[in-house]
Amino acid sequence: MPRTATLLVSTRLLLRTAAIALPVLFATAHTQSAFALSELQGKPIDQAGDSTAEQPGAQDDGAATDEGESDEDGGDGSDAGQLPAPDPMVKQKADADQPKKDVEYIFDASKLPEPVQRMRQLIVEAAASGDVSRLAQLTNPGPDQTQLGVGGSAGEDPTATLKSFAGDPDGREILAIVLDLLQAGAAHFNKGTPDEIYEWPYFAEKDLDQLTPPEVVELLRIVTAGDYANMLDYGSYNFYRMGIAPDGTWKYLLAGE
Repeated sequence: MPRTATLLVSTRLLLRTAAIALPVLFATAHTQSAFALSELQGKPIDQAGDSTAEQPGAQDDGAATDEGESDEDGGDGSDAGQLPAPDPMVKQKADADQPKKDVEYIFDASKLPEPVQRMRQLIVEAAASGDVSRLAQLTNPGPDQTQLGVGGSAGEDPTATLKSFAGDPDGREILAIVLDLLQAGAAHFNKGTPDEIYEWPYFAEKDLDQLTPPEVVELLRIVTAGDYANMLDYGSYNFYRMGIAPDGTWKYLLAGE
């Protein structure tokens, strides 16, 4: 066969093969594209091009919703992702209303234990003398030293410390304050413990906004009306107070709550 004829036949065969193959290839490609779209239909793609179905936890959305609904319907609430319910406010208020201590108020000095009566009388006599050193001599010098001042300073000369509380150089103002304190009633608390104490004035262990009119008058013999108003704002008595232990030891003369 001449060369020209051979080329013509080859060309025709190639055209026929292409005519047959192209529709088949096109149909195959179309089928694959349609299959890929059907897989992605309704499934959003993230920025990396992956389906959210491949992200951790994405398939649990429905289950989480069902569990949440079951909790609202009375489920056992065992979902680890659920936060525990807060305690009711009523319980918090009940805790806040608990009394701090069991307090007995004593207004008759003869009902105090004898050692307490004796120390109280010695302090009254020393304060009435006008000599602050006599009062200082009644403080306990031992390891359980009488606490004096704001915060209960100890270890200093008691006479100098007592004088520092007064507005006059001889310390007579603090003597007058001590007399005023001991003329009021006492509060007895911490009974049966090593911290058992008789404390003057009893206002230190009272709710000031619950005082009767006569009690307010008694308090105003110790503090000014301005001091009383400040105490109401502060929430408690915060002037001088003094305590004597059941064995007659003078434990403290403190200023503050």
